[in-house]
Order: sequence, then C-alpha cells, then structure tokens
Amino acid sequence: MSIKSRLLKRLDAEIAAATGPTQPAVLKAQKALLLARHGQMAAAREQLTALHLQSFQHPHPELGAWLHFAEGLMSYYTDFSSAAKEKISHARMIASGAGLKSLDALCSAWLAQLAYVQHELDAMLSHAQACDQVAGVQDHAARYRLCTVMGLAFDFAAQQESAKLWYAKARAHAQADGDDASISALMYNMAEMRAAQLRREAVWSDANGQGQGLLLGADSIKHYDAAVGGSVKPDLTPVLRAQILVVEGEFAQALALYEAHLPQTVSAGLARLSGSLLADMAWCRVHLGQTERALLQAQEAELESHQHCDVDDRAISHSRLAQVYGALGHESQAARQAGLAQTLWREFSAEQQHWAQALQAVALRPV
Repeated sequence: MSIKSRLLKRLDAEIAAATGPTQPAVLKAQKALLLARHGQMAAAREQLTALHLQSFQHPHPELGAWLHFAEGLMSYYTDFSSAAKEKISHARMIASGAGLKSLDALCSAWLAQLAYVQHELDAMLSHAQACDQVAGVQDHAARYRLCTVMGLAFDFAAQQESAKLWYAKARAHAQADGDDASISALMYNMAEMRAAQLRREAVWSDANGQGQGLLLGADSIKHYDAAVGGSVKPDLTPVLRAQILVVEGEFAQALALYEAHLPQTVSAGLARLSGSLLADMAWCRVHLGQTERALLQAQEAELESHQHCDVDDRAISHSRLAQVYGALGHESQAARQAGLAQTLWREFSAEQQHWAQALQAVALRPV
C-alpha cells in the first residue's frame, strides 16, 4: 500500500535539499519512523539499520539521539515493549545535553505517553510539564503528542469537556504538520475512549443499541487508513469494532471479528486487555447458544484477568463474567464475579477523582 502522506512528501523534499552527512541522516530517521507509523515496519527497519551503520562510521550527537528515539518507538510499535522507555529516556538525555530542544520536547511527550499507558500519573504529569516548557508553538509533533496524552488523561478522569479542548489542539498540530498517521491515531484514541465508556455503561445497565455512532467512527478510521496508506496496528480497529458490536447486540459479527483479530492483538503486546475481551467473547457465545464453549471461554477469561490490567478493564471483565455465569445458571460464580466487580468499580471511581484533581492542579493549557 503506497503512503499518501503530506508529511512524507515534505520529508522527501527536505532530504533531497539537505547538505552534509548529518542533516540528511536525521531526516531519514524521521522518515523511517513515519514509515513505521504507516505499518511499513520492514522498510523502516532497513532504513534505520543503514543509519546505524552511518552513525558508527560518523558519530554525531543529533543522529545518535534520533536513532535512540527511533529504536524506542520501534519497540513500542512492535509490542508495546518496556524497552521503549529506556531508549527514549536515553534519547532525551542526549537531546537535552546537545541543546536539541525540539527532540527533547518530543521525547518528553512520548515519555508522558508511556507513563499514561502504565497509569503512572505523577510521571505522566512530570513529563508533560517538561515537554510544555521546552516545546515551541511550531514543534507540532511534540505538541500533538502532548495534547493527545492530556486529552486521554482528562477523558479517563471523566472530564470530557477538557479532553475535547486538548483533542482539538492535537488535531490542529497534526494537520499543521501534514501528519496523516497522527490524525488516524487520534481518531482511534478518541473512539477507543468513547467505546470504553460505552462498555462500562453496558455492563452497568445491560443495555444494548447505543453504539451506532461509534460504529461509523470505527469505519471512518478504517477508510481513512486506507486512504492515507495504512497504519501501524491494523488489527486494533477491528477489535474496537467488535467491542462496539457486543454493546449493539450484534453478537455473531462481534465474535467473528474477535476470532479473526484478537490473537494478533494479544501477541502484539496487548495481553493485558485479553481478560475483558475474552469475557466479551463468552457473552457472545451465550447469546449464540454455544453454552459449553461460553463456559470454557469464561473460565479462560478469569485466568486472563491480570492484576496488572487497568482497574476499569478488570472491572469490566468481572461484570461481564457475572452476566455470563448468571445466564449459564452458575449462580454462586455469578455472585462472586459481581462482588469483585463492585469493589473494582468503587476503586475505579476513586481513581478517576484522583486523576481529575491532579490534572486540575498542574494547570497545563493546550497550546
């Protein structure tokens, strides 16, 4: 699939016009990362390997910093590896020491992203503040990432109006940079947060039929990715669509999507989500009359409900399992799952309040 990215065209033009050994190489590292973000991991790896060889032969702090940063993102895009944090931290150290403010800001923004994924609130806010202090208004990549992280954080804290302001600024920075891959990622992240809220409401009320707008949003992501030339994690959007279809009561369609795409998603580093999604599959099987397989899948989901999962994912898992066991006539197991879910929902509510207070305290504003 060919990439139709405005940013790619600009990078190609800048590479052609660049002089000296270092600046073209730095731009090629940026191009390699863009290729990766459009799903062309093999081409990105080939480009980075060549740049590593050049760096060994002609070392330069700017190229070295960009290569450490690039390797961090490659780790993240491959399997959400914890190695990403170490590599990006190293890149930031070099960038800061060499006075490379734009890269320093970009590294800080990405460290905030990694902290958000791990729900390390204090680290996320610290890195976000560091980015905000260093990034210029025209540092669109750093500002986009910062605005996205803050939007997600406010969204998680149930502060949707503040989240919308950050998301709007994120989109503006991506558009200013001509970065279609970032626009796609923002579309996905916003849809995923809305789907998470919808799933919470569904297990609280056992209500269906609320996700039509979100289905259109998920389809829009797919069409946009096809138009601009692919995405780094193409299996994520079908899995998101499956989650919405479960809420819609379209159990056969949801199950087919889960069976086709969930194994790849889990193997790509998102095993922490498998508990709640397997519970969704068990719920689908209940409604499709596959009672024996539903029970086996529910038992599997119990085993996969890791303690290191986010608290809301664990709460959804146990809530859904309570519904599954109840529908299958296993009343004691249903009651146990419901009790676990109730405890976790209280914990989740307290966590949301804590995040909301912390986010208001730092008083960052979208720029």
